[in-house]
Amino acid sequence: MRTARFTLDPAFTVGEVNPRLFGSFVEHLGRCVYTGIFEPGHPAADEDGIRTDVLDLVRELGVTAIRYPGGNFVSGYKWEDSVGPVEDRPRRLDLAWRTTESNRFGLSEYIAFLKKVGPQAEPMMAVNLGTRGVAEALELQEYANHPSGTALSDLRAEHGDKDPFGIRLWCLGNEMDGPWQTGHKTAEEYGRLAAETARAMRQIDPDLELVACGSSGQSMETFAAWEATVLQETYDLVDHISLHAYYEPHDGDVDSFLASAVDMESFIENVVATCDHVGARLKSKKKINLSFDEWNVWYMTKTQAEVSALDWPEAPRLLEDNYSVTDAVVFGSLLIALLRHADRVTVACLAQLVNVIAPIMTEPGGPAWRQTTFFPFAQASAYGRGEVLDVRVDSPTYETKRYGEADLLHATAVRAEDGSVTVFAVNRSRTESLPLEVALNGLGLGEVVEHSALADADPDARNTLAEPERVLPHAVDGTVLDEGGLRATLEPLSWNVIRLR
Repeated sequence: MRTARFTLDPAFTVGEVNPRLFGSFVEHLGRCVYTGIFEPGHPAADEDGIRTDVLDLVRELGVTAIRYPGGNFVSGYKWEDSVGPVEDRPRRLDLAWRTTESNRFGLSEYIAFLKKVGPQAEPMMAVNLGTRGVAEALELQEYANHPSGTALSDLRAEHGDKDPFGIRLWCLGNEMDGPWQTGHKTAEEYGRLAAETARAMRQIDPDLELVACGSSGQSMETFAAWEATVLQETYDLVDHISLHAYYEPHDGDVDSFLASAVDMESFIENVVATCDHVGARLKSKKKINLSFDEWNVWYMTKTQAEVSALDWPEAPRLLEDNYSVTDAVVFGSLLIALLRHADRVTVACLAQLVNVIAPIMTEPGGPAWRQTTFFPFAQASAYGRGEVLDVRVDSPTYETKRYGEADLLHATAVRAEDGSVTVFAVNRSRTESLPLEVALNGLGLGEVVEHSALADADPDARNTLAEPERVLPHAVDGTVLDEGGLRATLEPLSWNVIRLR
């Protein structure tokens, strides 16, 4: 196969990686919370019912901002149900997922969970703009963030949380363009409500960071027009606009599935163009950044039947996709797409964290383990901090039904503060290894620290309860750094991390 090539030069960069790019998402959906994060009585549960085996994996995964409590769930969420003595909290019907919510895990438990994860875990709170509005958002903000001396801040202290939660990052609703959303609105309706809510929240604290709802996907009929209308109302009041995207193979078309990041990059670039068009029209120097606060591989086609068959159970097994090597390679490519746009994508949340289309799986009363997708995320979070270098590949290509001609190589590189460089690369070929040559200009690099790959002779191999370590990253030999630059061979259908210093 023809060699793929690109050049790295410190003079040509994309932007600094915001740590929030490695965020995640916890929704009251399926077993994400109950028997995922929270399982009192489990052998590994701590005094608060948090599974310490899951905590260890969450720390290893390296997540930062964790979005909560939804998702579709938030559009029917009554925050006051989730605070105070657990025995007094009401049980509610959750219309989004046809389940019953016990509220045993609520706002205080979420904040306590983040503290256990560590200082890197930042709250990202969504407010209900589906069935509720400005008043309820302000009440939640006062309860969560005001120090003391008001009815709601004192109620928080009475509930056992003397110190305010200090939530800086807030989502103004969720997927409000989606007809599936409780309280679905037109762009004009939502734009006005989001602006009113943002303006009022900033009266309490002008330094909040606020995320307006963008389209639920690039395939929405209202895509781009929705963003333009919403931003016309909110441009000076918000900091980010959201993007959501999920990918799966359609009709067995694996080649197109492997090129999913082509669509993700197009989505990002189209939203940036729309934001900047509105800014130009408003004659504003402000730049709206992007919050890609839901992304993943998700086999959505089977979800509707799963949900419609439910009769209001509590924490059923829902959306528990078991990911293969192929899925992990696509997942890694999506991470590369986010890093390649780090100048404007400043928040991103992998949906979700545990059990529900997640990198971490658990069994009630039993073990927790890593899915194949765990490894690309953990490696990107560990080594993808710093400045993204501009990577423009010269690669052999292949034809896809959905996205046309696509490069076999998808890659980016990040330069850390200490001058070391990590190359993240995916070989989309299912059958052939891909030779790679990287010219290195002015980077002062002298050795290959490691070349790790996630690949397998069986592209459908996956980690399960029975075989939790069937798929693991492995070391790759033969990668060299000399006067000619970096030379490596990428295995067929592989996610690769090449660390240089």
